[in-house]
Amino acid sequence: MKITELIAAETGTAFSFEVLPPLKGTGIDNLKRTIDRLMPFGPKYINITTHRSEYVYKDLGDGLMQRSRLRRRPGTVAVAAAIQQEYHIPVVPHILCSGFTREETEYVLLDLQFLGIENLLVLRGDKAKEDAYFKPTEDGYSHTTELQEQINRFNAGEFVDGSPIKVPGKPFSYGVACYPEKHEEALNLDTDFEWFKRKVELGAEYAVTQLFYDNKAYFNFVERARKAGITVPIIPGIKPFAKLSQLQTVPKTFHCDFPQELAAEAVKCKTDEEAKALGIEWCVAQCKELIANGVPSLHFYTVSAVDSIAQIAPQVF
Repeated sequence: MKITELIAAETGTAFSFEVLPPLKGTGIDNLKRTIDRLMPFGPKYINITTHRSEYVYKDLGDGLMQRSRLRRRPGTVAVAAAIQQEYHIPVVPHILCSGFTREETEYVLLDLQFLGIENLLVLRGDKAKEDAYFKPTEDGYSHTTELQEQINRFNAGEFVDGSPIKVPGKPFSYGVACYPEKHEEALNLDTDFEWFKRKVELGAEYAVTQLFYDNKAYFNFVERARKAGITVPIIPGIKPFAKLSQLQTVPKTFHCDFPQELAAEAVKCKTDEEAKALGIEWCVAQCKELIANGVPSLHFYTVSAVDSIAQIAPQVF
């Protein structure tokens, strides 16, 4: 089923979460433990992130360094298939511009189609660590909208080189990201919103927000979208902070503001335990307010937050 259908079929607010593929060579057991902890809360689907390769350096001695490419978290397609097979739950692999050529994307789409995976989250992805700003991969894309256009053509039975797909499979359904407090590279909220509007026009069936802590930012964004005629579900992306260090790094990394009430309490935290407790308390209140205002679903980012989410979910769902 499509993600929009899964959400629509839920009598209350749907629950879903996102996981990372395991680091290269570490096995899948830790990932399964994460899923096992959150399955009791009835997730409607699980997202699996995708990661580009990056440069790594090996010391060859005598002052020489060898540079090579390494993908630290390979296996998104395989992980998606394994989760779907073992847990019998829809999975949503991320499809990126960043680090992938058009042909590589096409092969990923073919593999997913063979596996019966029909839902995607389509993203530009982050810049390479060695770059000062986002640079498209050679024969790749600069924007999510370009990647959407390739997927649309694939759905219509056309390969990236323009040749026909002899036996087209089931078309993909996909969502995109949106940013209530604007993307870090956007000039302002208006230009960022125009990009979001274009993604919906190209066929995005739903959107998932960047994490936020101020519900007003989400409500304002949704109101603006509805006034612009955008009717797709806009799913709040939620992540409780769980460490003292995250009180500084999260706003900087994800370009989101703490509302004043939260900031006033955050500065009082002296230990990781205090920060974690505050993160759980704030997140529970945040989720309850979102649910009271009729959000279609809550989507949780689990990195460094699984224990907190496992404590939040029974208070919310």
